[in-house]
Amino acid sequence: MPDIIQLLPDAIANQIAAGEVVQRPASAIKELMENAIDAGARNIRLIVKDAGKTLLQVIDDGMGMTETDARMSLERHATSKIRRAEDLFTLHTMGFRGEALASIAAVAQMEMKTRMGDQELGTLLVVEGSEVKRQEPVACEKGTSICVKNLFFNIPARRNFLKSNAVEMRHIIDEFQRLALANPDIGFMLQQADELVYDLAAAKIGQRIVNLFGKTYQAQLATCQEETDQLKVSGYVGKPDFARKTRGEQFLFVNRRFIRSNYLHHAVMSAFEGLLPDGSFPFYVLFIEIDPRHIDVNVHPTKTEIKFIDERAVYAVVRAAVRQAIGSHNLTPAIDFDADVNLIAKLNNAAGETREAYFDERFSTALHKHPNNTDNWEKLFEGLERTPTPSRPVEDTPPVHTLRFESAMNQASTTSVVEDKPLFQLHGRYIVKQVKSGMMIIDQQAAHERVLFEKFVSQVKNKTAQSQQSLFPQAITFSPSDFALVLEIHQELMAFGFRVEVFGKNTMVVNGIPAGVKPGNERELFEGLIEQFKINQDELVLPLQENLMRSLARRAAIRSGQTLEQAEMRSLTENLFACTTPNYAPDGRPTFFILELNKIESYFR
Repeated sequence: MPDIIQLLPDAIANQIAAGEVVQRPASAIKELMENAIDAGARNIRLIVKDAGKTLLQVIDDGMGMTETDARMSLERHATSKIRRAEDLFTLHTMGFRGEALASIAAVAQMEMKTRMGDQELGTLLVVEGSEVKRQEPVACEKGTSICVKNLFFNIPARRNFLKSNAVEMRHIIDEFQRLALANPDIGFMLQQADELVYDLAAAKIGQRIVNLFGKTYQAQLATCQEETDQLKVSGYVGKPDFARKTRGEQFLFVNRRFIRSNYLHHAVMSAFEGLLPDGSFPFYVLFIEIDPRHIDVNVHPTKTEIKFIDERAVYAVVRAAVRQAIGSHNLTPAIDFDADVNLIAKLNNAAGETREAYFDERFSTALHKHPNNTDNWEKLFEGLERTPTPSRPVEDTPPVHTLRFESAMNQASTTSVVEDKPLFQLHGRYIVKQVKSGMMIIDQQAAHERVLFEKFVSQVKNKTAQSQQSLFPQAITFSPSDFALVLEIHQELMAFGFRVEVFGKNTMVVNGIPAGVKPGNERELFEGLIEQFKINQDELVLPLQENLMRSLARRAAIRSGQTLEQAEMRSLTENLFACTTPNYAPDGRPTFFILELNKIESYFR
């Protein structure tokens, strides 16, 4: 039998490696910019076109390469960072695998120009699909310029899996921000086509944060600093008031390398425990400096996961550093001085008042203080019964309107909703209603999301969406990635009734919102819509219009804790059961629950 195992050609091996190293344009940009940082660059310029699909170029003023090194850099496992296995545990560079350039060259048309400072001429290399097409001397600036065109040109399937330009540009900006934060002493520039997105001069980390995210961040930053014999934690955390509903502005660096760690993120969140609204995430930029011998960065080709020898110690130090920053900068909620906080003093006062008497005075109920209130307790329920009496003819009794609905949940037995019974709110979250089979409890937020979602579906289908003009148009400044996203979905937003237009760099002005949406909070509504859209985009695979419908319904719906009048509760209930799918919110949450009478009776037996 002939031998069947053979070595793969280098071109195929490089394409396989590129599957892990180069997943999208942002991955290639990350690798090229990290190489520029390792080369000692003081200024790095990034140019992208068509969100990196057509062109991405990284230009640096680092040390450059000789002709031999330039050619060798395109080979797999060729690197200047390590020489032996022990070097893996003393790494101070971003790259070390020697796979990035070879992988990029295997799936793109690449042009490299490089020159060392002491040489008059540099080297030009033109590579296409791992094949060197041209190599010649060239006059160029000191440093290295790598131009990558038509990424994945020879792997159509991978190119087809790339997302829209707005999504890919958001990933590019994310990578750019991480590297710019990790290296504030380096100047960075990002140019998208002919538009200059970022032009960052070398600065301190605090100024770099403000330059990246905007002047509004200057007021929310609190310095974070903690040092032990094993590691040092530094950076900034944001005030709880500025917390957002979406992740994305949480940056954790270990020896200037951006990492993802749910464990250390939990350390930060536990330090903010009790200070953040539910589902909110604080802003933080934290740098951990630790001996490279105590970590392992060779876990994944993307190098965003690392292992610590003593992870619990790192957790404790990070948590302590954040807690100290919160305490020292008075980020905790202010004390309510109107409240009676001298409980212990009152319990131990010299007047001889006993503790029992104090608690009886402050915390006893009205029934305890006024026992006579129970004498005629039946009067509390007078007027709630609608049963006809001899003094009131049956013909004069108001008619009982019944609304019947069918769904998968109640096909076995139809439930009748008695419309004339009063409704009431439970803890500002639920609407409670009497039905024939027992008691119905409606989640007011989930119910309103369902009503709004079906309303938007009908409007888009019939093209009947209308806009209501804002009395005071509001200007909203976005991050560059979010601004690109708004431009990408601008036509769909107009179809829903939004009236927004460009109002300067990364700024949109909201002139109108969909009719029927409560006015007065246009800024909060629009920002929430974009954030929810991004959440759905990351977690679900939805058509663009459906994503917008879900996002708008979620952000425009009434909130848990919002007080409703009797007419509002009745209207919401009627609209819910007029929907085609009243049982569930758009994301699958139940909108109501029926507590059967026999179940209620079982609690009293």
